Amino acid sequence: MAKDKYIKKFGLVGKNIDYSFSRNYFTSKFKQENKKDYVYVNFDLENIDQFKKILKSKPLPMGLNVTIPYKKKVIPFLDELSYEADTIQAVNTIVWDANGKVVGHNTDHVGFEKALIKSIDKNPKKALILGTGGASSAVKFVLDKINCSFSFVSRNPKENQLSYDEVTKEILDKIDLIVNTTPLGTFPDVDEAPPIPYKYLCDKQFLFDLIYNPEETKFLEEGRIRGAKTSNGYQMLVYQAEKSWKLWSQ
Repeated sequence: MAKDKYIKKFGLVGKNIDYSFSRNYFTSKFKQENKKDYVYVNFDLENIDQFKKILKSKPLPMGLNVTIPYKKKVIPFLDELSYEADTIQAVNTIVWDANGKVVGHNTDHVGFEKALIKSIDKNPKKALILGTGGASSAVKFVLDKINCSFSFVSRNPKENQLSYDEVTKEILDKIDLIVNTTPLGTFPDVDEAPPIPYKYLCDKQFLFDLIYNPEETKFLEEGRIRGAKTSNGYQMLVYQAEKSWKLWSQ
């Protein structure tokens, strides 16, 4: 047991996260970089109140990632937020600073922006964001930054948001980017997809899905067969993970 204190532990906070991109990615990274005393584990929490146990654990983790459904719910447990996390109001990376404060960051916006710019020839002008969870706020942050106007689409729309029934051909004709931030279509439920009228898609649109498993979701497939360009969320996850690592390594 005495040996444990020399282990540098990192981890992912979420629920039902056996599929975990982060654990596989960082475990491989540590192996490749010969970091023999580094481990990355899943903290699979039934509810966010269990996060208190992590904050009291000894030794403390060196850094954490946060995923669905806790990106917003974890905020009250933190001492500070970075500007980006505060603006987005979602946290996917946690750092203990030099003073021992627990600081929330958001690297999703970094990952999405890099992956998007890499995949397109010119910045989009008008977009739809499908879903209104924590990840959608990071997408909003980026679209604001690149001056792309957008509308949120939700099953339970609030003011200035669209319902899926309100997404018409007339609306889609003006759209050049559609981003799926919902979990619809994630393995094993690969036949699911956001209920937009796919028959009106065309080759002028770009579809970006934050899901990476499966490699091509039903959402992306429906766009591809109608000539739209598509991208899944894998590269976004790599970019956000590397930004997390930089924050932990400062």
